[in-house]
Amino acid sequence: MHISSLPSDYGIGVFDENCVYFAKFLAEMGFSYWQVLPFHPVDEANSPYCSESAFAGNLLFIDPQGLYDLGLATAEEVRENRYKGSPYTADYAFAREKRNALLRSCFSRLDSSLRKKIDDFDKKNPWLNDYAFYSTVKASRGGSPWNEWPEDFANHKKFMEKHRAEFEEEAYFTKFCQYIFFSQWEKIKKEVNQLGISIIGDMPIYLSLDSADVWAEPELFLIDEKKLKPQKVAGVPPDYFSEDGQLWGNPLYDWERMEKENFRWWLDRLSAAFTVFDAVRIDHFRAFASFWAVDASSSTAKEGEWLEGPGMRLFSKVFQKFPNPPVIAEDLGVFGSDVYALLEKTGFPGMKVIQFGFAPGADSSHLPHNTEKNAVAYVGTHDNNTLLGWLWEASESERRFALDYCGFEGENWGEGGYHSKSCRKIIEAVWRSAANTAIISFQDLCGFGSDARMNIPGIAEKNWRYRTTKETIENVDKEYYLHINQIFSRIN
Repeated sequence: MHISSLPSDYGIGVFDENCVYFAKFLAEMGFSYWQVLPFHPVDEANSPYCSESAFAGNLLFIDPQGLYDLGLATAEEVRENRYKGSPYTADYAFAREKRNALLRSCFSRLDSSLRKKIDDFDKKNPWLNDYAFYSTVKASRGGSPWNEWPEDFANHKKFMEKHRAEFEEEAYFTKFCQYIFFSQWEKIKKEVNQLGISIIGDMPIYLSLDSADVWAEPELFLIDEKKLKPQKVAGVPPDYFSEDGQLWGNPLYDWERMEKENFRWWLDRLSAAFTVFDAVRIDHFRAFASFWAVDASSSTAKEGEWLEGPGMRLFSKVFQKFPNPPVIAEDLGVFGSDVYALLEKTGFPGMKVIQFGFAPGADSSHLPHNTEKNAVAYVGTHDNNTLLGWLWEASESERRFALDYCGFEGENWGEGGYHSKSCRKIIEAVWRSAANTAIISFQDLCGFGSDARMNIPGIAEKNWRYRTTKETIENVDKEYYLHINQIFSRIN
């Protein structure tokens, strides 16, 4: 359940009492973990996986009522942020417009005490300064990407030498917003943890070319210094999700340069993530072993080449700084022996997704009877269809195998809802696996169909919009999930 999907009055989920309400709901069913998607600012398609920062937070999650409680917002301003549209769809445009206006008003009311707290936050977070100036200049130039700015602005060092002073106060507004974001989350996370629920965060492997990190340190990425564009970009070859592969277009890391700096940037990134979350799923982990590089001029990811990643050269440094890092390795997709070897050396648990295992006769590693203990077994992820949606859209042979494998008897496999018998049989198969951890999406707790899906990979429109309500949460059969958590020794 991502924050954006939670109930709220503001067009999108925020860091308010609904977070604590949801965590309490989980605890009552015996769950131990709540997994969220990345907290970073989203891109034009509202995806949190191609962000303008590896560190900054999404301002849409800031709770207007929390600003009122600080004495920064008026009651009328909070009312103006209230949303009157559908509670089932996140309205990013509305939230963005209203939240920005509200934060501007709050910024005008800063006192010396709050400025001192912002300054202390700034000192503790070295990434913030670059992000603040990047955001400010980008806004002043109509949102154009940094590699299209005049040279004195596109060159980070020249900008700081020549133009920093004129943007100082506006950059302070960004620092204020980030302080509010992280201070609100710190308070919410403390309350959630006190309920016995740990938060699993999500770290995208790549960044947008148009990001503060690439602007500030382009030498850490494989970018043409004159054209300020990558020659090869990130993606994955044809796979389960797309017959053309997925062309992400992100710049690739210059691992040799990063190694010369003892992987400083990655250690800083992990340190920040371990502060914000209790554990972290690293997306596309296989790229640390080898990564798919596609010519920047290509229109699909079909043609590319596998290049060697940093492997244990990076993770030996990680283990030196973090002796027991709480990492989940997203190891899905096409991979070979190098990925298996890296997983074994790091000891990180990988992922098993039961939907990927239902090819008849394949005896897939994603099937529960093949799942090892050191793994995280998923009913589905944010990229998968819902469980009921998958049953409806699967081929007859896949569906028949799935139902037989999980022990479903009867004809009404297509009935969804909170008590769906077919969905429950598949959920129980995952819970029965040897995997130390089992994770289910909120939509599958409810037996919802494909209209509740969070994301369709490779499709830019109408993703990341799913939202729920308190009424929906209250309709979940809590006794059933408490029972299976008890019976399969997964109780909190």
